[in-house]
Amino acid sequence: MSVTKSREHAQAAFSHLQSQFFARGSAVEEMDHVIRSREEKTSRLREARLAKEEQDRLSASTKAVKTRKRA
Repeated sequence: MSVTKSREHAQAAFSHLQSQFFARGSAVEEMDHVIRSREEKTSRLREARLAKEEQDRLSASTKAVKTRKRA
């Protein structure tokens, strides 16, 4: 009878350890997803900013050419 109790105790301990392992894995996956999402958003924002800066630069040079033609 003590073998059965020992086995039950060992199975419960293993189950608890296994649950912790899977919970840790889920947390790591969630953190990876958050990090990946943040990096993608940063990349999109950087591309949008660079495109706007390029557009502003072209617009400024076009305005400078028009101003020179009037003078």
